[in-house]
Amino acid sequence: MTCLLVLLWASLSLYLDAMSITRRIVVEMGEMEGEEEEEDRDGGKGGKLLKRFKRGWMWNQFFLQEEYTGSDKQYIGKLQSDMDRGDGTLKYILSGDGAGDIFTIDENNGDLHANKRLDREDKAYYTLRATVVNKNTGMKLEPETEFIVKLHDINDNEPIFTKELYTVSVPERSNMGTSVTQVTATDADDSMYGNSAKLRYSISQGHPYFSVEPDTGIIRTALGPGEMDREKREHYQVVIEAKDMAGQRGGLTGTTMVNITLTDVNDNPPRFSQSIYQFSVPESMKVGTPVGRIKAVDKDLGKNAEMFYNVVGGDGLDMFDVITDKDSQEGIITVGKPLDYEKTRSYTLEIQVQNTQILDTRFLGYLPTKDMATVRIGIEDVDEPPLFERASYVMEVKEDAAVGTAVGSVRAMDPDGYNSPVRYSIDRRTDLDRLFNVHSGNGSIFITRPLDREEAAWHNISVIATEFNKPLQTSRVPVYIRLLDVNDNAPTFASFYETFVCEKTKAGQKIQTVSAVDADDPAGGHKFFFSLATEGAYRGNFTVRDNGDNTAGVLTRRSSYSRLHKSVYLVPVVITDGDFPMQSSTGTLTVRVCTCDREGNMELCNAEAQTSSAGLSTGALVAILLCVIILLMIVVLFAALKKQKKKEPLIISKEDVRDNVVSYNDEGGGEEDTQAFDIGALRNPEAIEESKQRRDIIPSDTLYPPLRRTAIPSRDNADVRDFINQRVQDNDNNPTAPPYDSLATYAYEGTGSVAESLSSLGSASSEGDQDYNYLSDWGPRFRKLADMYGAEDSDCDS
Repeated sequence: MTCLLVLLWASLSLYLDAMSITRRIVVEMGEMEGEEEEEDRDGGKGGKLLKRFKRGWMWNQFFLQEEYTGSDKQYIGKLQSDMDRGDGTLKYILSGDGAGDIFTIDENNGDLHANKRLDREDKAYYTLRATVVNKNTGMKLEPETEFIVKLHDINDNEPIFTKELYTVSVPERSNMGTSVTQVTATDADDSMYGNSAKLRYSISQGHPYFSVEPDTGIIRTALGPGEMDREKREHYQVVIEAKDMAGQRGGLTGTTMVNITLTDVNDNPPRFSQSIYQFSVPESMKVGTPVGRIKAVDKDLGKNAEMFYNVVGGDGLDMFDVITDKDSQEGIITVGKPLDYEKTRSYTLEIQVQNTQILDTRFLGYLPTKDMATVRIGIEDVDEPPLFERASYVMEVKEDAAVGTAVGSVRAMDPDGYNSPVRYSIDRRTDLDRLFNVHSGNGSIFITRPLDREEAAWHNISVIATEFNKPLQTSRVPVYIRLLDVNDNAPTFASFYETFVCEKTKAGQKIQTVSAVDADDPAGGHKFFFSLATEGAYRGNFTVRDNGDNTAGVLTRRSSYSRLHKSVYLVPVVITDGDFPMQSSTGTLTVRVCTCDREGNMELCNAEAQTSSAGLSTGALVAILLCVIILLMIVVLFAALKKQKKKEPLIISKEDVRDNVVSYNDEGGGEEDTQAFDIGALRNPEAIEESKQRRDIIPSDTLYPPLRRTAIPSRDNADVRDFINQRVQDNDNNPTAPPYDSLATYAYEGTGSVAESLSSLGSASSEGDQDYNYLSDWGPRFRKLADMYGAEDSDCDS
């Protein structure tokens, strides 16, 4: 029985091995593996059972070395289906990444090759798909299956740093091992395969000042604080290497450069470049003026090199100051008080300098943190103007002081060793009214005109002091003169008071409150007293009650007043002040009697009051009336002138027709125009005087000599043309002639004139012998004459 069971188990094992061999796929350089699909039951209704089938082939991946340098195609592996009987009826088809270009498959036997040189850093793996079809029918015999071709990495990439140049800084005097910066490099090789991407860092330049950690790339200082001094060396250039293959021999190397700068710390105090400085200044130098500059040197930079100076000793401690120039870090010595060569001729200063920032004393040892320098300043003598004892003077004088009263005195002296005499005067631009004067020798100021505090309570003048021997050396001082008040003004009413009283009133009724003002200014304030004048009939009508507060009330003393009997009352009020000497004045209060209603409101006053209430005074009414009268007079005057104006006839008398000039509004002169020429001289040229001048202008014999004229021949034997030319020449050369063209008439017609002479004086015929009909032939200009004279001839004939 036992032998039977053993036989059955052996037979079953052989059967199972045969079945497994049938499904196997043989692949060179690959792994074989069989797999069956497992049952998958649906958890839904009915519990449907899925049918199991087997796969034709199954593999995981192929491996291929990158950067293949052979001349032939690189063989990857072989694909073979269990349906391939070797009869050439099957065809292998490849698809996916790089199929047909990078990767090819032999369609007959399934050999897989790489056609190109591949780089893992470009692409680490490729995904492909393969299937088997019947060559004759094209029908797929196997399902399409996906596989991966993965590239094996080789060390073909050197490490690369993230930056080609690093620029960093670290404080000077840092302790050993202080971190400066960290550099990082990367390797494109596969970090999961071998040591191709495993890096180690080292320093190739920068010893012995810096070091680098091999694994992390952190750069640290390698020396102590005493060696890392910026003032000795500030910049360092360090070269860092990164090597793959874990730094072993044969690994690739990459480098980077690191520029390291030591930053400054305040480890150096300022120091003066010299221990003694010397300056000289004139004694006239004003306060605040620079004397000189001193400079300390600090090896540090920026704020660590900022410093300040101060005077800590010497006899010039109070005379000079020192300030720090923020830009140049220099100490500027300035004058603190006025200098005087005659008092002190030199000063010594002890000046200290130190940093404004806190100094790091770890590296100073016993060296001081401050520095000192001595400054000697010499004072030069200068010819100075007179110097007043005070910078200003304040004086007081009563306003009623008499002319010549001394107000006070000023004093100045020559500060130089010569002690030159001084002369005093007042700058009249400050005393235009010449109210004061000063004694030129002793500086005493006195009054030259009466003063009045009410006009000006203060007078500000300037007194000038001048050296006798050197008039250009002058100085001045302000003098403020205050006028003290004297009770020289009487109080007056604060304003013009005018009130009214009702006809029906009651005794003791207050009708007005009055107050007073006073131009004086007593020290204890004003105090006024009010009362009625001692005389007058008004005392029975009104009274004044002093309120004791510089006001007073005006009260009635009667119960009734009559507006018809007396409409206006003038009440004199005496106002007295309380100062010494006592001053008083009398103010008049105008009280009008008016008709009032039951409440005491005014209803009607006299005519004068009504006129005043209307807003027009008597003067205004008179001015208006005068304006109206003047306007009426002007209107009447124009009317009278218009009536008297008459149009004169063209001819006044028929008998005087020949001997009168008829005006046609034309230019030209006649016999009666004797202002521009002398008609007698024209008729007798021989009688012309040598110095005869025109009578229509003012002669100027003093400016121009008399004209010399040649003798003109008589009219009987003289050429008219020469005569006229001579007159024209005389007229042109006459300096007294007007500078404009004018018509000169000579009253000489000459010969050959058709009209002959128009003058009645030269006419040989009488009036009755004249025939004026020819005037009609001369044109329209002479038509008026033709009508006038032709009409007369007709009248005479008839």
